[in-house]
Formats: sequence, structure tokens, C-alpha cells
Amino acid sequence: MGKLSTHVLDITQGKPGAGVEIALYAVNGNNKTLLKNAVTNQDGRVDVPLLQGGEMRVGQYELVFSAGDYFAAQGVDLPAPRFVDRVTLAFGIADADQNYHVPLVVSPWSYSTYRGS
Repeated sequence: MGKLSTHVLDITQGKPGAGVEIALYAVNGNNKTLLKNAVTNQDGRVDVPLLQGGEMRVGQYELVFSAGDYFAAQGVDLPAPRFVDRVTLAFGIADADQNYHVPLVVSPWSYSTYRGS
């Protein structure tokens, strides 16, 4: 069985994004169901997979990262409203037996992601 994991990299400081709040949602049409809340550790990772084993299901998901709150807590001078605030990564799991690693590479001005394993 596969698993879903994530991590956050703060590219303004070149270090892991520790203390970033993350929410994981299952998406079905216009309906979203909160599955889990997590906070990244000192390595910018969540301590356990967000989904694993029987929790892994084919479908659409969203990871929502509280990046703006993270940068504010780091003392970064942010505009109001924040340019990058809550980052939503919408993605699909097509094969529940595979590993899906969905990281966030972020600054107060940009972000990106990719599918890892």
C-alpha cells in the first residue's frame, strides 16, 4: 500500500519550513472533507504520513499550507494583504498503491511543487 507525505522548504532562508500548519482535504466535486491537520517538524516534514495503507484512496485532494502565518512568525516584513498566504495544492491520487510525496517550495512571493515518491 502507498502513502502520502509532504515537506516544506523555505527558499528565502534556504532551510526547512518548521512549524507550518497543514490541512489535508478530500475533494468530491464542490464538497471538501477535512481529513487531517498537521504541523511540520524541525526538518520541515510531517512526523507520520498524511495517508497510508487503507487510508490511501484514488481521488482528488488538497493540501493547504499556512505559509503566510509561517513567514509572519519568522519576522518577515509582509505586505497587507499577503501576496502568498494560504497555499492550496490540488492534486489527484490515481494509484493508491504508490507513494505520493507532494512538497511545497515557498517564499513570500512564489511557490512550487512536484510529485516525488
